[in-house]
Amino acid sequence: MSHALIVIDVQNDFCPGGALAVADGDAIVPGINGLMADAAAVVLTQDWHPAGHSSFASSHPGADPFSMIEMPYGPQVLWPDHCIQGSPGAAFHPDLAVEAGQMIVRKGFRPGIDSYSAFFENDKTTPTGLDGYLKTRGIDAVTLVGLATDFCVQFSALDAARLGFATTVRMDLCRAIDLDGSLAAARSAMAAAGVTLSEG
Repeated sequence: MSHALIVIDVQNDFCPGGALAVADGDAIVPGINGLMADAAAVVLTQDWHPAGHSSFASSHPGADPFSMIEMPYGPQVLWPDHCIQGSPGAAFHPDLAVEAGQMIVRKGFRPGIDSYSAFFENDKTTPTGLDGYLKTRGIDAVTLVGLATDFCVQFSALDAARLGFATTVRMDLCRAIDLDGSLAAARSAMAAAGVTLSEG
């Protein structure tokens, strides 16, 4: 099988010291770099929000970060402002081997809709173009790594499996936010969808 490595959102704002830091998020970078040479394609995703994005708690007066609201496309977690286009927080972690990436997928740039998955916006219908890119490259298997396990990695893995890719998540090269049991729920959902959960 022709295999792609999809590196999800290894950006400064998701690493220690960032606006939406994932515990130990930077610890996965060396392991991810080590996988890149073995993949036929390396794709990097980058959360890329305009200021005032609708998924930011600051855009909803009185709302607290990590609270839930209902959006036209479904339930939405309200996040601290993060990964604002062109900001240092939106940049890739400085130790990530960005030069090995053959494609960068920027997501979350539409002001009215969030985007966790590398393949679709959160309406689950607006595509990013990644599916077509991989298929025209002859890719039929993907391995996902990155941040965060229970949100952008999970959504990407579920979409990859649904689109017919043989899908593996390297759990040892991901880190989770784990809101109210979201990591356990993500593991169950991915396993039920036929995603292989690997510890390396």
